[in-house]
Amino acid sequence: MAARQRLSYRCSSCDATASKWSGRCPQCGEFNTFVEQAPAGPAPGTRTSTQGERPTRPARRITDVDLSAERSRLTTGLPEFDRVIGGGLVPGQVLLLSGEPGAGKSTILLTMADRVARSTGKKVLYVSGEESISQIAVRARRIDALSEGLYLADDTDLGTILGHIDEHATELAMVIVDSVQTVASAHVEGRAGGVSQVMEVAQVLTRAAKSRSIPLFLVGQVTKESTVAGPRALEHTVDTTLALDGDKHTSLRLLRAVKNRYGPADEIACFEQTDAGLKEIADPSALFRSARDQPVPGTCVTITIEGRRALLAEVQALVSTSTIPNPRRGVSGLDPSRVAMLVAVTERHASIRLQDKDLFTATIGGMRLRDPSSDLAVCLAVASASQDFTIPDGFAAVGEVTLSGDIRSVPMMGQRIAEASRLGYTYLLAPSGTRKAHPGAQLDILEVGSLLDAFRRLAETNVRGAARPAGATASADSGLRGP
Repeated sequence: MAARQRLSYRCSSCDATASKWSGRCPQCGEFNTFVEQAPAGPAPGTRTSTQGERPTRPARRITDVDLSAERSRLTTGLPEFDRVIGGGLVPGQVLLLSGEPGAGKSTILLTMADRVARSTGKKVLYVSGEESISQIAVRARRIDALSEGLYLADDTDLGTILGHIDEHATELAMVIVDSVQTVASAHVEGRAGGVSQVMEVAQVLTRAAKSRSIPLFLVGQVTKESTVAGPRALEHTVDTTLALDGDKHTSLRLLRAVKNRYGPADEIACFEQTDAGLKEIADPSALFRSARDQPVPGTCVTITIEGRRALLAEVQALVSTSTIPNPRRGVSGLDPSRVAMLVAVTERHASIRLQDKDLFTATIGGMRLRDPSSDLAVCLAVASASQDFTIPDGFAAVGEVTLSGDIRSVPMMGQRIAEASRLGYTYLLAPSGTRKAHPGAQLDILEVGSLLDAFRRLAETNVRGAARPAGATASADSGLRGP
């Protein structure tokens, strides 16, 4: 007698399975989400016959495939956005835009919808499941997105949204659904935003967009871990995944291409949040550097890489006498653990005493530096603040600092050198071998192999006529008292 098949239970929120019912899912922590499912059928791999069926569309030679869709990209009216996605929207392309609440997802898409409608003379359909039409219209009036071709709808039923698309299918230039977690299908069980609903909505809308050759934007809500809510398969379903993030205390927003089937997957674009919407920043390096007439102690410029773009950023440090037994350490825009290591390396190799000092390090403009190439700039800024000497104008530092005080090379040095030259920098402190690898550099590359060499090079540069340490004399070690 065959063994009786037992019932199993599945979580409607995260798709976890269990052999018995539970009030709370152990995987996602949601309550009352376990539902009974039918006994398992045949073992995987035995449900489908190995005898195939005649395909309705036979396979074609790759040389016979029409590539005109790739060449006829649709510009969004935002040049920086177009650059991130590879030059514009491809017909039938499905894009997922995610970001924290208040990041500006709806604002940037509304601006884009207005510009596409004005430039193409076609209709753009904006469907919102979170806001009413009147709420969207208020935002559109604030950012001056009042094109005659922009159509608004506030529905959460998948069938109704498909009806809106079919009503204007021949005249649509683009469709926006905000957000995919609020839409539900009447033919699928589960709540809106659940695994089954999200996958059904995404797959149906993707097929509709590709069959009609209409670019489709899906807005994705994020969890507290800053990942897209719902199953990871959602990101595999779409063609392009974009992330819009930034510090809520600043107006800077960074748009990143996490995945892109029609272009590079590591590009970024910078936007500034204003009362009139998100404004593009063509040259974002100016946001991350201070504008001053004279250099001041405790500052050093570095060149970091965000995606494939080189950006200049200023690292600042402040060292002061502590009035408490345990001196304070403050970090903003940098990795605290790495800064603690770099401070220890600087104290060791610069022969300076920091253990009884309050020490603060930060970036400006809301920039977050995670690139190890900023290590050398952090060390120089800390030493400059401690010894009260200034780093010359037109001076940048790039290099990874090890525990032994050695300075290692970093990738994409060519882009870093080109960006520094474009912005008028004259000196670049870089790891050994940089000059040989880039003989055509338009600035003076000062090669260093260790942190001690970097301090000496900086002192020699000061001696040649740049700003010197406070009270220093023209000696080879004027930059620091220790070395």
